[in-house]
Amino acid sequence: MTTSFKNKKRGNRLGFWFFRVSLSVFGLKGAYGLLYFVCLYYFLFDRTAVSAARAYIHRKFPKAGFWKSCFHIYMLFINQGKQLIDRYAAVSGQVDFDMRVNGYERLINMADNSDQGFILLTSHVGNWQIALTALNKIDKKVYLLMRQEDNPAVIETLQVGIEKGAIEIISPDQYMGGVIEIMNALKNGHIVSIMGDRSYGVNTLDIPFLGETAYFPYSAFSIAAAQGCPIVVLFAAKVDDMSYLVDVTSILRPEYKGRINKKEQLRYWVMSFAELIEAFVSKHPYQCFLFHDVWKKESVDGRATGQEFAGDS
Repeated sequence: MTTSFKNKKRGNRLGFWFFRVSLSVFGLKGAYGLLYFVCLYYFLFDRTAVSAARAYIHRKFPKAGFWKSCFHIYMLFINQGKQLIDRYAAVSGQVDFDMRVNGYERLINMADNSDQGFILLTSHVGNWQIALTALNKIDKKVYLLMRQEDNPAVIETLQVGIEKGAIEIISPDQYMGGVIEIMNALKNGHIVSIMGDRSYGVNTLDIPFLGETAYFPYSAFSIAAAQGCPIVVLFAAKVDDMSYLVDVTSILRPEYKGRINKKEQLRYWVMSFAELIEAFVSKHPYQCFLFHDVWKKESVDGRATGQEFAGDS
C-alpha cells in the first residue's frame, strides 16, 4: 500500500524499460543478475532507503555489527528487486511461476459454503500481489483497500491497482477511510484485502514485535469483529527462482465479548497476526519489505518515518 503524500520516487520509465528488455533478452536469471549492480547503487547513494531498511534489520539482527548490517540491507534490496521483477514477469505473462498453496481447499470450502465475505489480511512480507493470482479460482469478487500509486512508471510496469480480473480498489482516502464500502462488500459476500502491518496514520495498538514494542493497526480486526466475518492471513514466500509457497492456513476470527474496552479486546488478535509475521521472517529474513519504522508511533498524517520503495504496496 503506498502513501498518498509525495514520497521520493524510486523507479522511472527508463529503469523499468531496462529491466523489461533484460527479462525478454536474458530471461529471469539475467534480470536478477543486474540487480546486484542496481541495488549496490541504491545502497551506496540512497541514504533514505538504507535508513528505512535499517529499522527492521536492527531488530531482526540485533547482534550484527556495522558491516554485517550493511550486508543484510543489501540482501534485502536484492530480494525486493527480485520480487518486483517476478511481479512484472507474472503480470506480463512472460513467466509462469509454480504456485503451491497451503490451505487452498479449506479456503475454497469456506468461500463456497458461506454467503459471507471475509478479509484477506496481507503484509509487507513476501509477494502478496503475485499470491493473488494463485487465488483466482475463488468465486468471490476481490476488493483491495489501497491508496493510489503516484508514480506513473510503477503503475504502468507493475500494474499497481490495475489487476486483471474481478478486482476493484477501495481508497482509504475517502470518507471514513472506506469503511462503509468495506462493510458493504463483506455483507455482499466479497473478499476485502487489507494491509495489516502499516498504520498510515490510523489508530494502532502497541504490541511486541521482534523483541520491541511496535505499533500495528487494528482496523481490519475491528471490522471483522463488528461484521462477524473471518480474517484469512495471506503469506507468499519465494522459495526459489521459479516457485512461491502461498499460505492461507491461518484463519483468525476476532469477536467482541461485551461492549467494554473493545480496543483492548482486539489486542490478542493483533498480537497473533504479528506472531505470524515473526514466524515468516524467521524462515525468510530477507523477504520483509516494511521499509518503515513500525517501532515508532506514527503521526496522524502518516508521515512519522521514512519513505517507501517504488512498487511497495
